[in-house]
Amino acid sequence: MEILQKLLSYPLSVLFYFLFGSTLLIFHPLQWLALKLGGASGHRSMVNIMNLCLLRCLHVLGTTISMKMYDRLPYRRPIIFVSNHQSMFDIPLISWFVRRQKPKFISKIELGKGIPSISFNLRNGGNVLIDRKNPKQSIPAIGKFARFIQVNNFAAVIFPEGTRSKDGQLKPFATTGIKLLLKNIPDALVVPLVVHNSWKLLKFGNFPMGLGVQLKLEVLEPVNMRMIGSPEEVIDNVRSRMLRAIQK
Repeated sequence: MEILQKLLSYPLSVLFYFLFGSTLLIFHPLQWLALKLGGASGHRSMVNIMNLCLLRCLHVLGTTISMKMYDRLPYRRPIIFVSNHQSMFDIPLISWFVRRQKPKFISKIELGKGIPSISFNLRNGGNVLIDRKNPKQSIPAIGKFARFIQVNNFAAVIFPEGTRSKDGQLKPFATTGIKLLLKNIPDALVVPLVVHNSWKLLKFGNFPMGLGVQLKLEVLEPVNMRMIGSPEEVIDNVRSRMLRAIQK
C-alpha cells in the first residue's frame, strides 16, 4: 500500500510544488505593493492571504487541515507561542490559525534572503533573524524583538527544539531564547502549541510528498507565569503539556 501511495505521490508532488512555488512568486511583489501602499497593516493582511493560499496548496496531496483550541485567545495582550517544529509547513499553519494575535517569528538568519515571499516577510514583517552560532548577535536581537512584542501587544513564536523533528517526537529544548522572551515580555501569556503530523508530509524526504496527511494545530491551555514561578518552571510546565498532547 505504501509503495502504491509513493508512486501516486510523484505526479501529485510535482503539481503541489508548482502551485506552492507559484504562490510564493506571485505574493512576493504583492507583499511589496501592500507594504508600500498600506504600511504594516496592509502587508500583514497580504501575508495572511498568502498563508491561506499556501495551506490550500496542500489539499492537492489529500491533506486535511484543522485546529483545536483550548479557549479563545486575547488579541490585545502580548503572547509567547511555544511550538514544536516538524516541517516548513508549520509556519503557514500557525500564521493562519492565530493570525488575530499577529504572530512574529524567531527565525534563523539564513532564511532572510533568497526565498521569494518568505525572505521578504521575515525581513519586513516584524520578525527577527538570528545567527544561532553567534550569541553576540542573537541575544541582543531576541531582546530587542521581545520588547517590540511587549510594546505592540503582538505574539512571539519560538521553536525551542532548534531543529525539525523527523518523527514527530518532541526534541530537547534550548531554553535561552524562551528565557529572553519571558524576561523582556513580563505581561505575556505563554501558550503552548502542538503541530501534529506535519513531519509526515516529508516522510519520503522533500520529494515525493506524503499523501493524505491529517495536519492539525492544537492550541493548549495558556500558562500563567505569575502563578508558576521561575522561568525554568514555566518552561518545564510548557514542555510537559506539549509532551502529553503529542503522546495521547
